[in-house]
Formats: sequence, structure tokens, C-alpha cells
Amino acid sequence: MEAASAAAATTTIPLLTPYKMGPFNLSHRFSSSVDPLTRNRSYNNIPQPHTILYYSQRTTNGGFLIAEATGVNDTAQGYPNTPGIWTKEQVEAWKPIVDAAHEKGGIFFCQIWHCGRVSTYGFQPNGEAPISCTSKGVTPGLGGGDWSPPRPLRTEEIPQIVNDFRLAARNAIKAGFDGVEIHGANGYLIDQFMKDQVNDRTDEYGGSLENRCRFALEIVEAVVNEIGAERVGIRLSPHANYMEAQDSNPEALGLYMAKALNKYQILYLHILEPRLFNAQDKLDAPPYSLLPMRKAFDGTFIASGGYNRDDGNKAVAENYTDLVAYGRSFLANPDLPKRFELNAALNEYDRSTFYTPDPVVGYTDYPFLEV
Repeated sequence: MEAASAAAATTTIPLLTPYKMGPFNLSHRFSSSVDPLTRNRSYNNIPQPHTILYYSQRTTNGGFLIAEATGVNDTAQGYPNTPGIWTKEQVEAWKPIVDAAHEKGGIFFCQIWHCGRVSTYGFQPNGEAPISCTSKGVTPGLGGGDWSPPRPLRTEEIPQIVNDFRLAARNAIKAGFDGVEIHGANGYLIDQFMKDQVNDRTDEYGGSLENRCRFALEIVEAVVNEIGAERVGIRLSPHANYMEAQDSNPEALGLYMAKALNKYQILYLHILEPRLFNAQDKLDAPPYSLLPMRKAFDGTFIASGGYNRDDGNKAVAENYTDLVAYGRSFLANPDLPKRFELNAALNEYDRSTFYTPDPVVGYTDYPFLEV
């Protein structure tokens, strides 16, 4: 281990170089992004005390954390025991979790989402239909869910959902978060509106590329106006086909959004690498590049999706991205920065415990490196 440490000390590791992201001084170039690993341990949609340890374990001084997907209202849920941030009780429950990360010098953003049609009657108020841009449902059984047919939002209902994202962002700041990441990826509500294989609307939120992106950009504008552009990021997956949310021209969609977001001067754009088409495993994919989006967007660019240490270092060294987000690796290795520094072996993650409600097993019991 001493030899490995000495070798690491003589080599500049791109992922471990500092970076200034707007007002935030980061000590390294990778973030802990728990999504799409929503941890399903927030009973009754309320973050629990055991979550304090989970995030604290994965916090380093100057490190950037993105919280698990957090619901913006009572129709946002699609999975059991996912956290929310629309009630006072939820805000209060988040405060000690955020405080613990701040005590270790971390920068902590809350990812705010709405599942849209990726839901069931059982997760909706009064057993109502999930909401979406469409009446087309997700194939039942896909991803293990018994998805219920959605109902399309009426045009006049859409401003209320936009406002719910705004209020969630306000609540996140009240809870102490440094900012929010708007979840516009992985086949959830915002992604459903953007993708032409899902969105079949004939109003101003459907049809053309500009119309399909209108909902996402209205949310960005509302959130920016509420908490400030320097506290806002967005996650997109234009190339992906999660939950049957596919677009016929993903390159055009991604490039349009990258350029359109510049108007709002948001802090960062977080893009899911197109090589990862499945929420479970890496699959072969067309050789799309994120470089056009990277070059078009003025703020910090974050890439994610199946990166290992070597991939991440190469991406940063070649200026393909500013930061790299790690999910499963960070889940199983709370001390991932130290392991990357020493090029040490990684703990293997246990997929069977990703989404179980146990407050310890597969959550806070992954071992740290013994140095």
C-alpha cells in the first residue's frame, strides 16, 4: 500500500484536480450522484436519520454530492419509500442530513423530480391515474413495476407542476442544500415531455422540438428565478431509452437543450452518457458523442454513466467533460476519492440491496479502505 501511495503521489490524477464550479470550489472532479440509485429508505416519503450517515460517509472536503431523486409534490412518486421535499416535515428531516455533509466540507445539491407516468395508482393521491404528457403508458412489468395508465395533463394544469418544482427548490434551500439538480432524464416526467416517442400532444407543449422542450425550460426559468442560476443544474439523457422514453433525433434534442439553457446561465448540465442505455447494465450503443453539447453549453459540464477510474481520468484530461458523476461505485465505496488516489481495489456493489428498505445493509455497511 505504501508503494501504491508513493506512485500515486508522483502522478497527477485528472479526477483529483481542483475545479471552480461557479461559486463553489471543488477539491476534485467527480461527484457522488446517487441517481438512478434512488435508495428507497425514506419511509412515508420522509428522509430518515440513517440517511445522515449514508451521505456523511460519502462526503469529502470540497466534494460535490447530488442527493437521490426527491419528489416535488404528492403526485411525484413512482417507487416505494422515496423522499419528498414538498412538506414542512420533509424539509425539517433533510436539515440534519445536509448539516452533516456541510460539517465535512461537502457541497450538496438536492435532485428534484416527478416520475410522471412511471408510477401506479397506489402511489397517487386517492388512487388516481399518474400524470404525464400523454395517455400512453409504460409497458407493465418493465423494470419490475406494474405501471398504471397515465392521464395527460391539461394545458392549464401545467403551470401548477412548474410551480411545484419552484417550491421544491425553495424548500431545498430552506433545508440547507447548496442548490438543486432538476431531474430531466431517465424517462421521468420532464423527459416524457421532451421525447417525441412519448409526447403526442397537439398544444404548445407538443409537436415541434421547441414545444416539447417548453415544459423543461419553464421549470428551469421558474427555479432560477426562485433560488438563483448559480444554484441550479439539470440532468438530461437525450440519447437514452429509459422507461420507453426515446427520441427519434437525440442529437438534435441534446444540442437544442444545451443551447437553450445558456439563456438562464445555470450552473451545470449533467448528461447521461449515451453508452449506458439501460438502468441496470452497460449495453452496446451507437457511437454518439457528448462533445457537441459540451461545446454548446456555457456552464460546467458533467458526464455520467458507467465510468470507471481510467475512463473518468481520460474524459477530464481530454476536456471531454469538467466533472464525472459516479453512482454505483460511490454507493459501494464511500471513500471512492481515496481509492482512486491510491488506485486501490473497489468494493463490489450488491445489486440485490440497492432498493431494499434496510437502514444498514447495502446502505451504510460498505467497508472503508484500511490504509
